[in-house]
Amino acid sequence: MALDQSSRYADLGLKEEDLIAGDRHMLVAYRLKPAEGHGFLTVAAHVAAESSTGTNVEVSTTDDFTRGVDALVYDIDENAFGDAGGLVKIAYPVELFDHNLIDDKHGVAHMWSLILGNNQGMGDHVGLRMLDFYVPECMIRKFDGPATNISHMWKIMGRPESDGGYVAGTIIKPKLGLRPEPFAKACYDFWLGGTFIKNDEPQANQSFCPMKEVIPLVAEAMDRAQQETGEAKFFSANITADFFAELIARGEYVLNEFARYGNDEHVAFLVDGFVAGPAGVTTARRYFPHTFLHFHRAGHGSVTSYKSPMGMDPLCYMKLSRLMGASGIHTGTMGYGKMEGHADERILAYMLERDECQGPYFNQKWHGMKATTPIISGGMNALRLPGFFQNLGHANVINTCGGGSFGHIDGPAAGGKSLIQAWECWKAGADPIEWAKEHREFARAFESFPHDADQLFPGWREKLGVKAA
Repeated sequence: MALDQSSRYADLGLKEEDLIAGDRHMLVAYRLKPAEGHGFLTVAAHVAAESSTGTNVEVSTTDDFTRGVDALVYDIDENAFGDAGGLVKIAYPVELFDHNLIDDKHGVAHMWSLILGNNQGMGDHVGLRMLDFYVPECMIRKFDGPATNISHMWKIMGRPESDGGYVAGTIIKPKLGLRPEPFAKACYDFWLGGTFIKNDEPQANQSFCPMKEVIPLVAEAMDRAQQETGEAKFFSANITADFFAELIARGEYVLNEFARYGNDEHVAFLVDGFVAGPAGVTTARRYFPHTFLHFHRAGHGSVTSYKSPMGMDPLCYMKLSRLMGASGIHTGTMGYGKMEGHADERILAYMLERDECQGPYFNQKWHGMKATTPIISGGMNALRLPGFFQNLGHANVINTCGGGSFGHIDGPAAGGKSLIQAWECWKAGADPIEWAKEHREFARAFESFPHDADQLFPGWREKLGVKAA
């Protein structure tokens, strides 16, 4: 039986509004399910102890100052989630959190290790999931936050830097197996119709497609496509690496190759932020502050999947990414693509974009921190976009459709054009079937993705005069 520390690590008389007004606490909401035979408040207090000043026994080195920075349980609802557990809210004094030696800034790595670290492995619970957290102003102002975002792309594209709209993109498919020449050709073909290309996360420096062979070809392909179309194009290069010097070396190499054509501002850097962690993201953010930092989150489902009683909700991961300084992060498709998600996940985008956003438990103010751009990816195509935009309420996103572009019946350039036409359809408030009658690439998306067309637009074949396959 764990030591009952609730007399020290819980104070249910504290008021949340007072904690927020005091601006000296980070607040965290968890779903907690105690193990059989353990009391809810006892385990909640143990969580607060384990993630701040305590452990599961009394220690002789504790003094009065130490007690002054205890994390405190200040609110509980044991039956909030039925069989899945109850709600616990914990207040963490800001003094607990790490500062950099070099500039006094906060970092995410240490913060994460406190609020979702060893407490995940405690034996007296069978579920501890972070649902939301609140960062006070005094801490917000000590995080890097983004240096650039989609507004940089809009400017290069000649669009307004506010509400500049949709950026149509793709992922080169197949994700592995292309040699340099076919890879660059796939880029060129898409850029004749679309705008933004990202490396898929496994695409790196493989022996069959070395960076020093493929990147020069991609840079040249971008230049040709821009000259042919008269439009700005962008490429997000994967520079993820275990060692910071390797990450920097990759970034510098990519920038230098695109700079040969004057296109270094048309480059983004993809960093797999889950596997490379805050150190990888922050290295890119600080070393390349003028380059769009594309936060890919491959593997995040191991801690964010709704199926798990542990880890954190995706909203928490979005907030962490903005604090780290991501220019853009993959947010999922909010139920409109192939990945786990639901329509109400539009809050993921709002939390990234807005200067103030009401989460499920806390109203987060960002105090002028630059926005992080939602990147929409995973099973999307032109037919799914109008509904997605309608649900989100805007189209200020980067969207990367791999199969949705390269699976288009008329090829990737037509796939890219179909995405832009889907955006224009939504902007015009038009009926997609009627819009398709006047926009060939969008119309051919119905034939390219007939299963989606059948589900989303029943009777489309008759209306568009398409014979059954």
